[in-house]
Amino acid sequence: MPYVVTQSCCSDASCVLACPVNCIHPAPGDPDFATAEMLYIDPDGCVDCGACATACPVDAIKPHTLLSPAEEPFRALNAEYFEVFPHADRTPVAVVPPQRRLRDRRPVRVAVVGAGPAGLYAADELLKHPELRVDVLDRLPTPHGLVRAGVAPDHQRTKQAERLLAQIEDQPGFGYLLGVEVGTDLSRAELDERYDAVIWTVGASADKPLRVPGEDLPGSLSATEVVGWYNGHPDHQDLAVDLGHERVVVVGNGNVALDVARVLTLDPERLRGTDIAGLPWAQLAQSRVREVVVLGRRGPAQAAFTLPELVGLVALAEDGLVDVVVEAGGADLPADTPVGRQLARLRDLTPDPSRRRIVLRFLTQPLAILGEDRVRGLEVERTTLEPGPDGTLRAVGTGETEVLDCGLVLRAVGYHGREVADLPYDPATGTVPSDAGRVEPGTYVAGWVKRGPTGFIGTNKSCAQETVSRLLDDLDAGLVSPPARDADDLGALLASRGVTALDLADWRALDAEERRRGAASGRVRAKIVDREEMLRVAVEARRERVTRSRYPSRPKARSTR
Repeated sequence: MPYVVTQSCCSDASCVLACPVNCIHPAPGDPDFATAEMLYIDPDGCVDCGACATACPVDAIKPHTLLSPAEEPFRALNAEYFEVFPHADRTPVAVVPPQRRLRDRRPVRVAVVGAGPAGLYAADELLKHPELRVDVLDRLPTPHGLVRAGVAPDHQRTKQAERLLAQIEDQPGFGYLLGVEVGTDLSRAELDERYDAVIWTVGASADKPLRVPGEDLPGSLSATEVVGWYNGHPDHQDLAVDLGHERVVVVGNGNVALDVARVLTLDPERLRGTDIAGLPWAQLAQSRVREVVVLGRRGPAQAAFTLPELVGLVALAEDGLVDVVVEAGGADLPADTPVGRQLARLRDLTPDPSRRRIVLRFLTQPLAILGEDRVRGLEVERTTLEPGPDGTLRAVGTGETEVLDCGLVLRAVGYHGREVADLPYDPATGTVPSDAGRVEPGTYVAGWVKRGPTGFIGTNKSCAQETVSRLLDDLDAGLVSPPARDADDLGALLASRGVTALDLADWRALDAEERRRGAASGRVRAKIVDREEMLRVAVEARRERVTRSRYPSRPKARSTR
């Protein structure tokens, strides 16, 4: 096999378009593209040209001769996918449809609320049309959403998706208004009257509660908050994360749960050179945590984490960097699945008591968080699986209970979208109801606020394509009226309210300063985590740019000697 996808890739599908023989699947148009954990390269179809590796924004594709021992399982996974899902009827070369052009060539200006991957992919789709200009707004002074603040610091290759986002930012017609909160600094009505259309990509920022007694005790936190804490998210830098106890319990066994368990148990020296926030790293360096228990209500076959995340955990365990123990609760490991085979590898490892460890405990559910002034333990119950009315296996308590002593309980049972002011809201799904992204002509949604918290970074690309297609349909049908006011007055309006809006040049200056500080200490970057300092750094750099433009340095006179 010449080339192999080696990690939980971003599913952006750039490699699919680059492949001249269409041997990478699932591709856009395949039924399972939007829900696939990763992409796979057919060993029989690959012609070893390397185009996919060049196109991959996160360096996830490698020649088979350069695979590390930890990456070797992906060779078999790539081959196995095509044994189960053959694609013998593929077209030799990817067909690129003609570029759509608007019927009315008048200038159109669109606002995108939310500067994460969903928002930037939407901007990218819009900017394929030269008539359109796009302003991306975000309440934070920094863009890129969960790529910056959600991807674990030891997954730096995944964070290379920022290079792709930077290419979107470089396009003509792109602009930022960062540090601007719509609904607080600016109303939806004020936005609507200045833009032809507005696309909302505000994500799903709330965590689902456990709904058990004691959930409000100090020491009971959401895993998302902890992820934001160690990733330098300004909202979570004052989070009280008590690492003075030997055991932490994470309820839920998706990718976020594994990320948190891994960061809490890794040797902090392995994180020193990453972009982890400074104070959280110092706290991790003093941590007394020896064990993180990851609870799943159902069995190993129903685990919520993705296969690439599990493969990465297996590699850490086999390298002796952390112990990983599998407690299946009496359930059989699904030996006929890739997940089952990886769990079996973990089960067969010999534990080393001197190492920190992660316990993957299945068929266990929380009953109550215990403690008076703070978390002291978690009461749990063994479960068994029974088919529900629709045939889906669900966890049912057996009555067998025990108490796990712990000082920290983290919930990681899913995200839920918050209500957006002045937009319709479905409280059951936490989304804004829409018709393939169209809320009404002129108002649209994309990303998690549209479809719920599903998919991966690149899933937002196909989601954005669908939404932008609806917007273009409305423009062509004459359903979107030109704005009543000029969006160029937004800067003055915000300034009159004491709001400093950062543009693309300001963000690039802030990004450069973080990288400069990081390089000085041997790190990828040293994140600035305080909003006021972010604004100060950006504004000072802006003043320097203005000064240089007004007073350019004169070239030195040539010597006549």
